[in-house]
Amino acid sequence: MTELGGRGSIAGGSGGAGLAGPAGLTLERLRRDGQSFMQEVSLEYYSAQAGLKPEAELQPIYARHARILGAEALELVRGEFLASAPGTEEHRSARLLLEWQVESQASRIQAALEEREIAWEASTVVTLPDGRTVPYQRVAIELANLRDRKERLTLDRARAAIVERELAPLRRERLQRERDFVESVGVAGDYNATFVALSGVPLGDLVTACRQFLVDTQAIWDDILPDAVRHSLGIPVAELTRADALALMRAPEFDQYFPGGPMQETVRGQVRSMGIDPDANGRIHYDTGEREGKRARAFCSPVRVPEDVYLVLRPHGGQTDWQTLLHELGHALHFAYTRPDLPFEFRWVGDNSVTEGYAMLFDHLMQNPRWLLRYTGLTKRELPEFLRAAALEELQFLRRYCAKLIYEEQLYSGRVPWEALPDLYVETLSSATTFRYRTADAFVDVDPRFYASRYLRAWQLQAVLAQALTDRYDEDWFRNPRAGPWLVGQLFGEGQRELGDELAARVSGAPLSFAPVLAAVERLVS
Repeated sequence: MTELGGRGSIAGGSGGAGLAGPAGLTLERLRRDGQSFMQEVSLEYYSAQAGLKPEAELQPIYARHARILGAEALELVRGEFLASAPGTEEHRSARLLLEWQVESQASRIQAALEEREIAWEASTVVTLPDGRTVPYQRVAIELANLRDRKERLTLDRARAAIVERELAPLRRERLQRERDFVESVGVAGDYNATFVALSGVPLGDLVTACRQFLVDTQAIWDDILPDAVRHSLGIPVAELTRADALALMRAPEFDQYFPGGPMQETVRGQVRSMGIDPDANGRIHYDTGEREGKRARAFCSPVRVPEDVYLVLRPHGGQTDWQTLLHELGHALHFAYTRPDLPFEFRWVGDNSVTEGYAMLFDHLMQNPRWLLRYTGLTKRELPEFLRAAALEELQFLRRYCAKLIYEEQLYSGRVPWEALPDLYVETLSSATTFRYRTADAFVDVDPRFYASRYLRAWQLQAVLAQALTDRYDEDWFRNPRAGPWLVGQLFGEGQRELGDELAARVSGAPLSFAPVLAAVERLVS
């Protein structure tokens, strides 16, 4: 899974280009200069997080664009938002611009802290009791690949100690600043209500659905987890930790079927077979090699939409890399094929459930038996075991992200004191996943601005999209040369103008829900 970097936003809008703020700032200029700002900050994030430079220099970028990131700009788009009629394109555009302003200005306030965090992650090494050191950026990779549990737990304890001492305080301060600023804008009563008003995501309903999903999948989880743990790790379920989850989901027993050498060309060839140029005529840049300083978590960085899109992956090995490449390629194709004539806000910002839905549409090909038999080394003999392992991973991630959203809703609400959150985090995440979490990660394992909600809605959206593609282009839609042009023309080209539920309704008339997601998991384990 991925995130689109830590920037303030990723989209834009339309309508009202002639309106002006008190000192003459217009929406037309805000869009033009906003695009320049987004290009600069996105390039800076890419360079720092891909290991091309040791530190991110964000504050000078915010300073250069202070005119469009201040009170005047915020008042301009808030006025347009309040004046436009709900349900109109003007209101949609204004909502996206206001969301972008709030996120970007919150990020501006925290730029110095974020620079420190990026520099810390790039330079920090974790020291083990015997004196060995592991770069912090490689710890997740090492934990996933270590087969010796004693070494795995030793590394994770050392990681947690330095995180709790140095990184967690930075993250907590960032979370506090973000919450304070968003609530000061006065769009809605508190942080959570403001998120709902600006994002269009029904947070309360989604949290309720997450709680029900955990109930509905408990029996399946209890059935498939013990056998997998016994077979792969050889330890009692009661002793599982989050570090063990990384090793379990790595599933190295399938590595021989997912070699790294032909991976990229195989995936690109499959995309070509469905009528899409995987390079988007040179607009997509693949950064998939090992590099010191490159973050372990893959990401897609749309530096200019749609002209320059970077796909960044640091190899972990085996099936993990194949799934990650497919995920990030879904993002990259979306941004690289977005219509260039769309307004700034529809290309750069919007409901990231949409781009995450496209990413998951592609990474879920790793659960498609027909795709696996055609493009990987798996045969019909190994396929059932692999699909059961895929079901375990899918359900672990779904239950984890349901728990994350439940926890983060309380974190941002302000109802729980900061000091009580670490214990709440451990209780919520450990209960949902069975893996014991650490209090040290309570402020670190938080994706900004309820990004967990985007992932969860993306899971729901990809199920709708996959069914729509199957209905239109048969079960082998992933190599049907008519499917690609439809994806590009009807979906990718529209950027993120629509909300995820609007897109689902347009494509199939189906609402977003966990029902098809749960049905897919049940098919995998049957």
